[in-house]
Amino acid sequence: MSDLQAEFESCQEEVKQLSSRPSNNDLLTLYATFKQATTGDVQGKRPGMLDVAGRAKYDAWAKLSGSDADSAMQTYIDKVRELQAAD
Repeated sequence: MSDLQAEFESCQEEVKQLSSRPSNNDLLTLYATFKQATTGDVQGKRPGMLDVAGRAKYDAWAKLSGSDADSAMQTYIDKVRELQAAD
């Protein structure tokens, strides 16, 4: 396992320990970068207009299409570290 992968997995646990809930934009960033790192480009159909949360998550993930897993992992790690520093 690479150092990046190990730190990514560590951050997945650390983010759960934050004392305050991240903003919706931060949560979308975490979701999208996690999905891009673990699944790759967005899959499936875009949710309908009535599924506001699902649509926002899909759109955030779709913006990362084409980026590689390593850069998505690094972005996720950077966001977790930023949230920890502000916590």
